[in-house]
Amino acid sequence: MCRLMGYVSQDESSFAAQAGRDFSEFIALAPVHCDGWGIATHNRDRSAMVLEKKVERADESEVFKKTIAENPADGALLHLRWATQGLAINENNTHPFTYGKFSFIHNGSIFPHDAIFNFIDEKFKSLIIGDTDSELYFYLMMSQIEKLGLVEGIRSTIALVKTHGTTTSLNFMLINDERLVVGSEHNSLKKPDWALDDYYLLKYKKDDKGVLFASSGWNQPGWSVLENHHLAVVDRSSFEIEVISL
Repeated sequence: MCRLMGYVSQDESSFAAQAGRDFSEFIALAPVHCDGWGIATHNRDRSAMVLEKKVERADESEVFKKTIAENPADGALLHLRWATQGLAINENNTHPFTYGKFSFIHNGSIFPHDAIFNFIDEKFKSLIIGDTDSELYFYLMMSQIEKLGLVEGIRSTIALVKTHGTTTSLNFMLINDERLVVGSEHNSLKKPDWALDDYYLLKYKKDDKGVLFASSGWNQPGWSVLENHHLAVVDRSSFEIEVISL
C-alpha cells in the first residue's frame, strides 16, 4: 500500500508549491509508507525527465528534500512506498517505473504478484528488473496502450488484471508530455484494518497554478473526489480534465 501524488502546472513548479503548506502533512505519512520514495519530473518544453528514488523514508531523507527543491517541473509524480508483504524492499521495486516518455506509480496489490506476466508483450518482459506486481502492471499497461490507444489500453489492462488476479487496489498515476492520467479502481473492503474508510480515495484540485491529484490521509479541504471505477485524463496543454468511466 502506498501514497501517490501527481501534478501538472502552467509553469515550472514543485510538489510543495502545488500542495502548499499542507505538503508537510502528506510527507508525514512516510513513517507508515516507509519502504522507499520516488520522484519523476516531466518538463514539456524540454522533453526532459528526471527520475530519483531511494529505499528510505521520505521524511528522513536529505536526498528527498534536495530532489524536491532542485528539480522544478511543469509535471511530476511522487510515490511513498509501503511494500506488499513478501516483495523485496530495494530500488528495483521502488516506484516510479518508466518507459520512453511515460512514468507510472501504483497503490495496491495484485495476487499472485505475477498473475498478469503472460499477458505482457515480449518487448516489455525484457525490461523488467524487479519482482513487484506494480512493475508488471505498468508493462501490461504499456503493452495494451501500444495496441489499443491510451484510454482503451488502460481499460483493457484493468480488465485483464481483474480477470486473472485478485486485487486490493489498482489506483495509479501515469504521465507523459501530453497527459496526466489518474485511475481510481479499488475495493474499499480490502483496505488496511487500521485505515480510515477513505484510504483508497484519490482526490484532486484545479486552480490557477495547475491540477494536483493525491491519495487521502492528509489535509485536503475542498478537494474533489475521483470516483471509484473512473479515470481522469488531464490535457497538459489546455489543463482540461476529462473523467471517464472504467
